This record gives sequence, structure tokens and C-alpha cells, in this order.
Amino acid sequence: MQVKDRIVVVTGAAGGIGRSLAHRFHAAGAKQVICADRNEAGVMETAREIGGIGRRVDVTAEDEIKALIKEVETRQGPIDLFCCNAGISIRGGPELPDEQWQNIWEINVMSHIWTARHLVPRMIERGGGYFLNTASAAGLLSQVGSAPYAVTKHAAVAFAEWLALTYGDDGIRVSVLCPQAVNTDMIKGKEGGVASVDGLLEPDAVAGECLEAIEKETFLVLPHKEVLEYMRRKTDDYDRWIGGMRRLNRKYNPVNTGA
Repeated sequence: MQVKDRIVVVTGAAGGIGRSLAHRFHAAGAKQVICADRNEAGVMETAREIGGIGRRVDVTAEDEIKALIKEVETRQGPIDLFCCNAGISIRGGPELPDEQWQNIWEINVMSHIWTARHLVPRMIERGGGYFLNTASAAGLLSQVGSAPYAVTKHAAVAFAEWLALTYGDDGIRVSVLCPQAVNTDMIKGKEGGVASVDGLLEPDAVAGECLEAIEKETFLVLPHKEVLEYMRRKTDDYDRWIGGMRRLNRKYNPVNTGA
């Protein structure tokens, strides 16, 4: 899909990858870019920079996502591309309280589901559309030190796969973004962590990879090319892969290993 003359929505657009996506789509000639984020000041600044539209939206609230879709389609026109980009990360495992598990689940997974719930029928009716869902390399591999991040990003990848295989014949295309470390607020203070072993990418470079994937209608977006080889090793010998991940866990997460 070519972004030129299309109507695009980007969540998590106040900064990081979302902000860079908004800039990339604008530069590619999008008809309108609607920037959404619960950080109202930040998202309005992004919108101002590109002459787009900013909206304060909390993606943990299905009603707000539904209202955003309805408002855009009423005022600007049919949404051609929706980028479910908002996401968070927290450290820890099963000991974390349910409230924290629920919050990350709603942001990293349910926001994608709620978006599809209210947008897929509209897209099918008019013959198609496009979703770019931000997950992580953690959704293909795992995440040392964070069970909630690993679990929710695996779920985000699984849902993107399901969308692609279920609605592809209806003209709906899907790309899922799975980077390792990107230089955003999420990585601040953890620049030397396990996600950075293959380098820390800038958000604009990641956004460029996304634009290319959308133009080619490629499902899997891997800005860190090493991830593909890690996936192959995982499927080739799961036990060996687990052993390698245990070594990484001992190095980067010693507090939970007794090291």
C-alpha cells in the first residue's frame, strides 16, 4: 500500500516510534495523519510539527478507541492505515500485582483487539485497509527480566498473525513491528540491557523500515536483522535456545538467578 493520499492514525504518537511514524507518513504524502496519545501536550506537539490532527486518547479504554475511529471516519474520511503503536514495559514476573499485569495487557494487547473490533467491519465493507501493529522482538523470542512484556508482546504478534490470515481475503493487510532496543523513553536507563546487544536504533530508522514494509505489504518488520536468525535457532533446537536465554538471564537479570 502506498501511503500517499491516505488517512492514517497513529497511537502512541507523542514520542518515540509513534512520533517518527507520524513524520514519515506525512513526508510520504499522507492526506491526513491523526496522532493519538494520552500525553496530550506531547501528541499536540507532534501534530503541530506535521500539520496533522492531535487527539488525547487513552488506549486502555475501548470507548475512547471506538470514539476516535468514529470521529476520524466522520470528519476526515475512511481510515486507510491504523498504527496500533502505544506500548509500555515493566520489569518483573508473576509476583507483580494483578493491576500491573492488567494495565500492560490492556495497552499492549487489548488496544489492538479493540481497534480491530471497531475498524475491521468498516474496512471489510469498503474493500480493505491496513494495520501496523507494534510488538517487539520479545514477541518472537522472549524478554529477560520482564514476564509481562514477553507475554503481551507474544500475544500482540499472535493477534496480528490472526488478523492477517483471517481477513487477508477481505483486502485487509497487516504488518507487525518487532524491533529490539530503540532509542525511546522506554529504554532510558536501560541502554546497556539485553535488548541492546545488537545495537540501539533511532526511532526514525525504525519508522523508515515500517514505511517500506507497508509499501511492500510485508508482514514481519525486523529492523534488527539478527532477530530472524535468532528465530531460526529457536525453532531449530528449542532446548538449546532456552539454554542460551538462560545464559543471558544470568548476565542481565542476576537478581532472579541467585548469581
